[in-house]
Amino acid sequence: MRIFSETEIRVIGCLIEKEITTPEQYPLTLNALTTACNQKSNRDPVTSLTDSDVLDSVNALIQERIITDETRGNSRVAKYQHRFCNTEFGSLKLSKQELAILCVLFLRGPQTPGELRTRTQRLCEFDNVAQVENVLNGLSADEHNPKVIKLAKEPGKREARFAHLFSGEVSQATATYQQISSDTDDNERIVALESDVSDLKREVEELKKLINNLLDK
Repeated sequence: MRIFSETEIRVIGCLIEKEITTPEQYPLTLNALTTACNQKSNRDPVTSLTDSDVLDSVNALIQERIITDETRGNSRVAKYQHRFCNTEFGSLKLSKQELAILCVLFLRGPQTPGELRTRTQRLCEFDNVAQVENVLNGLSADEHNPKVIKLAKEPGKREARFAHLFSGEVSQATATYQQISSDTDDNERIVALESDVSDLKREVEELKKLINNLLDK
């Protein structure tokens, strides 16, 4: 299985996502693809890739027919679409559910089955978490060419996370660090919000006092 760089995986994931969620805007221009790569929602980590960064990965993937340039007619703006799976160019065949899971893993890193069920809702349907687990087990079942791996369960966590293997072997330590970093970012945002709420409460109290003083006069 070909090993992709992190930027290449982000590019492929974005093309898969946009093909399913916004087909009217697909294939994507370079500008649209860069914007999709740097989205602040549904991405982990959030990136700040330039058009040049994305184009370098696009050109490398075009060489291997994983992406094709779909510029038509007299258009001066190049448009790109993926040929990652289910095409005559390669042997990788994926169901809609398998593709959705890989897309989310490409864009958001290691996930639990519960997280995957929630975060694939725009891409496909799962009846329950057990169905997600069955698909994950299928993706990891190939002894010689597994596509995902189940990570060691973290202390205090009910579910183990799964990671894709299209960028090579996944270090348990790296995966854990990514999760800790994400949790730390969430904690920092919560602390900031709590501080903002406290400031607003104080301002409201001061306004109440000012209004009462004016009414008393």
